[in-house]
Formats: sequence, structure tokens, C-alpha cells
Amino acid sequence: RASSGSRRALGWIPFKKGSAKWVNGQVRFAGHYFRVWDSYGLADYEFRAGSFVQDARGRWYFSVSVEYQPNATPSRKAVGVDLGLKDTATCSDGAKLKAGRFYRDLEDALGKAQRTNKAQRVRAIHAKIRNRRKDAIHKFTTHLAERYGVIFVGDVSSAKLVKTKMAKSVLDAGWHQLKTQLKYKAIARSGVFEEVNEAYSTQVCSCCRAKPDSSPKGRTALGIRHWICSECGAEHDRDINAALNILAAGGIPVSMEESSPFRASEDVKARKDGNPCLHHQ
Repeated sequence: RASSGSRRALGWIPFKKGSAKWVNGQVRFAGHYFRVWDSYGLADYEFRAGSFVQDARGRWYFSVSVEYQPNATPSRKAVGVDLGLKDTATCSDGAKLKAGRFYRDLEDALGKAQRTNKAQRVRAIHAKIRNRRKDAIHKFTTHLAERYGVIFVGDVSSAKLVKTKMAKSVLDAGWHQLKTQLKYKAIARSGVFEEVNEAYSTQVCSCCRAKPDSSPKGRTALGIRHWICSECGAEHDRDINAALNILAAGGIPVSMEESSPFRASEDVKARKDGNPCLHHQ
């Protein structure tokens, strides 16, 4: 392969099961020994097929498939997750993953490196952006997968939104990566992951299931973060309300007293017995 110039190609060396082995704290392959940063305890696993791969910064990684017995998540509780831009993800229990602005925080430094033709510096900045995003998403998704046995996520489309003025923020949020991580982490813990139709999840009141005139509608209402339902009087956080509707779209009944962080107005509390907000199917 060409290791430099315009025809430079990244290294990729695949191997079959049995070709690579773990010997005395090193990987033995084709008669050679390679030291690796063993962050997974490789001595405890049997190697299957894999490969040696090189990234854009010239660093080499040992990528291998192994067999292991997953530990099932003891909880069977369910959670709905709404994806957005102000907050990358909002859960029906009120937890949020704040937007990290990973690209925007380093945009000026990246532009300066590109203008001065410092290719190595450009690759390093891109790697830092990618690693920061991946780290934040990993911590958030691991927490959800360990706490909940059933996870529902809205089917928001990144491909459509990247054609709008919000493209840079959409790509920086990493929705696809977040959904991918949630899916394999839920499966690894014998949990359930499902994408559900999130149509009108922002506009519908998660309390009375009505679509009142007071709910935020369209792009012009993106700045509205809190609203009160004109039908039942429930007060909503925009994103948490959407997450509750996503949870309901997955077929899970939502109890206001157990899982909703919003509160009803005083006039609604006064007529508690006939209030559809207390529990809905």
C-alpha cells in the first residue's frame, strides 16, 4: 500500500479465527508479538476473527471478535427518549444529555489548521471532536441500558435535517451513534430497544392525549421550551413531554405520579377525581 502522498491508503490486515492469540500479555500474530493497551482483559476471552486497523492519525488498533456471556439488566422498567438539538437526548424520567457543541467548540482551531495546511493538526482536532462526542454518548447510553430493560427512541431522521440550516448542529449531536449504542447495549443486557414513530410527540399533551392549540407547532415554535395544555391545564417541559409520548407510542402506560416531572395547575388539582391526567393508557 502507499503510506504517503495522494494515493495513501490506511492499513487493514484481517485475520481468521485462530490466527491471533494472547500470549504473556501480548498479541501473537504471524510469528510476531505486539504490545497493546489491554483495557478489556483479553486474557479472559477466546479470540475469533478480527483485524489490525490503522486510523487517519497513523495509529494501529487490534480489533477482534470474542465470545462472552452478557449480564441481563435486572430492571424491566421502560423509558422513552426524545432526540433534539438544545439537549441531545431527553428521557421520560427527566434525565437529559446536554448538547456538547463538540465541533463548534473547536471550529476556530480547526479552520486555522486547515488554512495553514497543517494536515496532522487537522486530523488530531477531528479525532478530539470524535472522541469527546463518543465519550459523552457512551456514558449516557451505558447508564440507560443498565437502568432500563426497555428503551424506546423517536425515529427522528438525521438525513432529512442535514439538508436544512440546522445541518451542523444535527451532525454534531451524533443521533445515529447514540441510537446504535443504545441498541447493542440493550441487546447485550437481554433488554429491548425499539424506534417508534414520534409524529406529533411535541404537540400532543402526554397527560390528556389532546393536541391543544397551546402546544408548540412547526419550526417557528422551536424556541418554546415550556407550555401549558389548554385542555387539561398540565404544565409541560417540551422535550420531556415528547419523551413521554414516545414511551406511550411504545405501548407503555404512563403514570403521571410516577414518571412525569411536570405539574398540573391549581384548578386541575382541585378536580382530581375526574382528571384524565392522573393515569392514561
